[in-house]
Amino acid sequence: MSAPAHMPLPYRGDIDGLRALAVLAVVLYHFGLPLSGGFVGVDIFFVISGFLIGGILWREYDSTGRISLPSFYIRRFRRLAPAFFAMLLVTTALGWILLLPFEFREYGKAVIASTVYLSNVLFFRQAGYFDTASEDKPLLHTWSLAVEEQFYIFLPLAIVLLARWRWGVIGVLMACWAVSLAACVLVTPLSHTATFYLFPFRAWELLSGVLLAIWGHETRATWRGHPALSSVGLVMVLASICFIPAGPLFPGVLAIPPVLGTVLLLSSGTGACAVNRLLTHPWMRMIGLISYSLYLWHWPVYTLATSLRGDMGLPESLAWMALSFGLAWLSWRFVEQPVRHARALSGRTVFGGVALASTAALALGAVLFKGDGLPARFGPEARVHIAASGDFLQDWSRCTIPDDGPLDGLEVCPIGPEGAPRLLVWGDSHVRAMKEGLDIAAHEAEVPGILVWRAGCAPLFGLRKVESAATAAQDMACTQANTQIRQALPALDNLDSILLIGRWAYYATGQGVGLNAHDRIALHPTDRPVSTKVTQPLLLAEAARDTVAELRRHVSRVHVLRQPPEIPLYNSRLAAREAAHAGLPLAAPARTETSVPADAIVLRATLSDAPWLPLAEQGVITFLDTWPQFCTDGICSAVQGGQGQYFDNNHLTNSAAIRIRTVLQPVFRPLIPEVSMQGASDG
Repeated sequence: MSAPAHMPLPYRGDIDGLRALAVLAVVLYHFGLPLSGGFVGVDIFFVISGFLIGGILWREYDSTGRISLPSFYIRRFRRLAPAFFAMLLVTTALGWILLLPFEFREYGKAVIASTVYLSNVLFFRQAGYFDTASEDKPLLHTWSLAVEEQFYIFLPLAIVLLARWRWGVIGVLMACWAVSLAACVLVTPLSHTATFYLFPFRAWELLSGVLLAIWGHETRATWRGHPALSSVGLVMVLASICFIPAGPLFPGVLAIPPVLGTVLLLSSGTGACAVNRLLTHPWMRMIGLISYSLYLWHWPVYTLATSLRGDMGLPESLAWMALSFGLAWLSWRFVEQPVRHARALSGRTVFGGVALASTAALALGAVLFKGDGLPARFGPEARVHIAASGDFLQDWSRCTIPDDGPLDGLEVCPIGPEGAPRLLVWGDSHVRAMKEGLDIAAHEAEVPGILVWRAGCAPLFGLRKVESAATAAQDMACTQANTQIRQALPALDNLDSILLIGRWAYYATGQGVGLNAHDRIALHPTDRPVSTKVTQPLLLAEAARDTVAELRRHVSRVHVLRQPPEIPLYNSRLAAREAAHAGLPLAAPARTETSVPADAIVLRATLSDAPWLPLAEQGVITFLDTWPQFCTDGICSAVQGGQGQYFDNNHLTNSAAIRIRTVLQPVFRPLIPEVSMQGASDG
């Protein structure tokens, strides 16, 4: 008598060993051990999932000519939902204590997205310059679960829709595999975040396992393969884990070795060889059995521990990793296993329980998001910095990327009323930080303008940069954008004024300060070889002089905003955490400071201002001084009037940008339309 069609393949210990290898790679990588490509453990999981689920579904289809979708999804719910909701419950409870309101609000969005299997789309859409760091997102790891859940929708539906055409099913799956792989390879250089997170670009990895399972079933494979195939597969997987670099080249072609290596290991997993003896070792099989729970729990443990403790050394990381293993075993033993094997729970009961838990999770996520992360959880001292940590998001809905004209390909953001721009604001991320103040000032003056900005890119001609926080492509894009702006100026004939905004101290000194002292930027001339005879401050001054001269040939007025004073040891999120976690067990000692004596930052300020002061004295530019807005009696502070003014140690908050917009009056006053002034007097 044949086994039930939905019954999985006979137990293979090597698959649990392979799961162990995958989850260990991910966990060790996340906890900071030196595995360059530990993240490819997810790719290994994708292939395994495709192999197992594809095998189950194909056996059922081959045996009955159809697939029972209700039975399939009930089995998935039994396997995946209990541990997921248990993790969600505990993480939310700890998040209530540890996460800042901005983080808790974003967590609420992630709760909703992960519950409806769309967290990969959410995290793809969130990628950006000022986005919350990955270690601040306790549910970031659910992106891969969402990809798998989307696969669980795609694969059975594809088989159901093509059930009458057996070889058509295989042909369509092979075509989808080829298209997905090609898209992954071709799109990764253009948008690696899309190919990393989104299902269409990852489908080929899961389908690699599916097609292997179908091939094995059709050929009645015993999966013994050859020892050489197992050895080659293990070498490919281990080399991928150890050497594939994180960054813009992944997944693309770099995802092929771990996927192919996993396919080779699965195809030869029951053979007698040293590799399979390693994979079927009792310890490897045990880790494989708890691998799902370990994957679920390790990332919240890491992110919440990082929130409480800050940066951790290796011994402490190992301690938190041990906690992850303990939670994973408890989850597997008392949550996963009982529900999975509880035959007393009917399919209807399982479905009802998942529906109820999902509804509760969606409601919880909505409360956290709509309640703005519930800031009342913390006292007034913490709320000052909490407000600053969330006060940096602006409305960029008016921004466009023209596909023709002098600024084609650059993001152009209008400010003020509609109309031909009379003011160009050009700069780096400090332009973004000032956006709300600039926009309100432009509306008040009834002067239309545009913003053009690029992070870490000095608004100066004749320079190229090499920055530690940027890729080579981003460095090159900076030079190209500045060159394009230079070439576009003659065509922007409506402009009357240009305002330059930048982190001048960073470009003058070549490095950050205080909490971001590790950041480095080197400036080089574009019109001659790199010269060691010209120091960076002198090179910056030369570029400033030449840039202003070029700008003055096209507009009548050039303004430069003096960089607000840097508060070296301030960061709003870190300060908020320190205040919010004060008194909690294991809380990290405070290391932020909200103010700094002006004398302590005078050297950076002098180097920052040096390129501009001679030009201001000559009347070539108007130099707009921001320092009186933040410094009193020789002390410069990130908190003014009980309100946080800085997002980090150099970027202002929206509130600060709006408060100091009076500094911008010399920019807008000469541009105020005469009709507006006449109208005021006529009243």
